[in-house]
Amino acid sequence: YYRPSLTEEYDEDSAGGHSDFFSRLVRDWERAACLPPDVARVVRQVVVRSGVVLGKDGGAMKLMVWPFWLGLGGAIGSGQQAMPWIHVDDLSGILAHALENERVLGVLNGVAPAQNTNGEFARALAQSLSRPSVMPPVPSFVLQTLLGAERAVLLLEGQRVIPRRTLQTGYRYLYPELQAALKSIVS
Repeated sequence: YYRPSLTEEYDEDSAGGHSDFFSRLVRDWERAACLPPDVARVVRQVVVRSGVVLGKDGGAMKLMVWPFWLGLGGAIGSGQQAMPWIHVDDLSGILAHALENERVLGVLNGVAPAQNTNGEFARALAQSLSRPSVMPPVPSFVLQTLLGAERAVLLLEGQRVIPRRTLQTGYRYLYPELQAALKSIVS
């Protein structure tokens, strides 16, 4: 939803939904899910915008763990780009929190409060697997060739997404820090 950027910080009130195909796709999904005004007056609506979801049984980890397990994992591009992530238990926890608390409404960012770069993520994942992280970063042009420029930008530039409203609603993260999240997944 938010514009890929190496420097901007986004919270739930930040503008977005217009910068590229993926941001427009999320914007259109959110519009399609909006309740009609007459219903919205009596029914509470919550939208959760999730980051990269980390869990044991699939998702992003399924694709990432094998290269790291083999000692071939490393950062992508510069490694300096933000990588908003969330443990699957926290994503389901935020959804339950929103369902159970009448005062929760509007948009929530379903990302961990820890701000990690792709390089930090790569080092933490290697460490959690007790593997080295010595591979050079995957060059940008390789990702652009494999994924296309528009998809590659999501991985190469990232977004610094802050769960400001999520925290303000009182949600308490089970895995607010990356190392603990990864340990629970790979153990």
